[in-house]
Amino acid sequence: MGIWTKQWMGREPMAGVGRVSVSWGEGMRSPLLAVLVLALGGGALVGGLLGDVPMPTKPSYEMADNPPVRDFARVMELVGENSAFELDRDRLMRGAVQGMLHALDPHSNFFDRRDFSEMQDEQSSRFYGIGVTVNRRNGRIYVLGVSEGMPAARAGLRYGDAIVSVDGVSATGWEQSDALKFVRGERGTEVRITVERAGEPNPVTVRILRDEVPFPSVRNGFILQPGVGYIELTGGFNQGTTEELREAITKLKGQGMEALLLDLRRNPGGLLKQAVQVSETFLPKGAEVVSVRGRSGRYRDQVYRSENEQPEMLPLVVLINGETASASEIVAAAMQDSHRALLVGEESFGKGLVQTIYPLRAGTGLTLTTAKYFTPNGRSIQRPYNGVGNYDYFTKEGAPKGATRNSRNHGERHKAGGIRPDVLVALPDLDIRLRDGCFEFVRRLVAGQIPGLADYLVKEVQYGYQLRGGEYPINDQVLAAFRQFLREHPELQIGERDLIGSAEFLRRRIRAEVITAAYGIEAAEQYLIESDPQAIRAVEEIPRARQMLDRAKLFPAGAEHQ
Repeated sequence: MGIWTKQWMGREPMAGVGRVSVSWGEGMRSPLLAVLVLALGGGALVGGLLGDVPMPTKPSYEMADNPPVRDFARVMELVGENSAFELDRDRLMRGAVQGMLHALDPHSNFFDRRDFSEMQDEQSSRFYGIGVTVNRRNGRIYVLGVSEGMPAARAGLRYGDAIVSVDGVSATGWEQSDALKFVRGERGTEVRITVERAGEPNPVTVRILRDEVPFPSVRNGFILQPGVGYIELTGGFNQGTTEELREAITKLKGQGMEALLLDLRRNPGGLLKQAVQVSETFLPKGAEVVSVRGRSGRYRDQVYRSENEQPEMLPLVVLINGETASASEIVAAAMQDSHRALLVGEESFGKGLVQTIYPLRAGTGLTLTTAKYFTPNGRSIQRPYNGVGNYDYFTKEGAPKGATRNSRNHGERHKAGGIRPDVLVALPDLDIRLRDGCFEFVRRLVAGQIPGLADYLVKEVQYGYQLRGGEYPINDQVLAAFRQFLREHPELQIGERDLIGSAEFLRRRIRAEVITAAYGIEAAEQYLIESDPQAIRAVEEIPRARQMLDRAKLFPAGAEHQ
């Protein structure tokens, strides 16, 4: 969940930021001690940030004379001599560095070689893997979708396959991140995946050669209703985001789009420059997008304004929720503060910090918070993190009880952190058991394992299929079969009482799973968005968005109006 300025060596830096390199001082007992010396040495680690920043007058290797460094060196010496465990010094180094960074803020991080490489790849809109969507269901890792033309599809992986092991390593107890770590790797290398497949008596092992896999920002785009386009910008902000968005807009305008729903829900953020350029797509020249301010003398403050003399003049409604974070919040706030779009959904995450990326030795890297950003109306949306544990910060409200902030845009005080939408539409809590129960039922249904429902057998995925509305209807016979399935599988812990009042949810969810198996994830998402309460409300708000746009045309760029 991040917004980054870029510092790749050999590439043009942003906002005057210079190339950074770190070398280990001679005489250091370990890289860990060197890192601590650099960190405690008054800024040696970030000394190359701006050309006019003075370097510390004392060489970094002499910082070992400082009491904190001596204390740390003594601790390391005692650990090395007396610990009951074999020492993994690299692991100790990572732990010490992470602890130091997390004492600053929740978003400064150290990355090992593999994670740093993956982050670079994702920001380049690609990575090396097999082209499969996996996640946890009922305590196991399953294949939820396979991308068209990718290695996983060519090798025969299918929707509903339960991953048993990867390269002989058991997947028992894995989270989604564990599975992704194992299936990704260097291009051209082989990965062996063993799966349990519905209808097959024995586990199936497939061998797949990793290849380049697209990692787009725009995951979907289609005409939702006559004249209303929908673009799902949920894949972060990477180097190709703005181009992808503009291509999607052009395509949908060619199909008759006259108003746009831009979905930023679940978008974790990414590159600052791309957030600015996405905002520029809709803002006239001179309109402020965001301002960035750092510690005095250490970061070049900057105000970013639109340079677009021909912005898109479509009525715009933006969807946000609690997983809309960082760069996506810059876009949302710019639209709100400039009165360019209506925001619909739930309050955003609340991340108002900017990280700069520093490559380190041996392919590792550091993301360090170097600045804060402020919306055009001067708002800081950063949620409080002092005194809040990482778990609570990232997964719960993240603000101490009673914390409030003043919103200059709305003239009201409310919970600290995040962007409050213009139209609040809360979604009902998802019953995870029912969702997972539907998945378990459908993986068998599409494999022909549910008696009397042979019409729901899916032999292969038809990518690019346009839904007409009548495919795979979920009638009373299917619901009865689902109830029977639950009785035969008590381990799913779903009883008859859990199904009371859930018939419509079950019909939608079961059909969405079948559509995923038959036509792919994108088709299923299109089907689900048509019944999404937030999207439905966003369509209803288009007339207001049109009035807002017409009124904005009366004001010069950047002018204040209420």
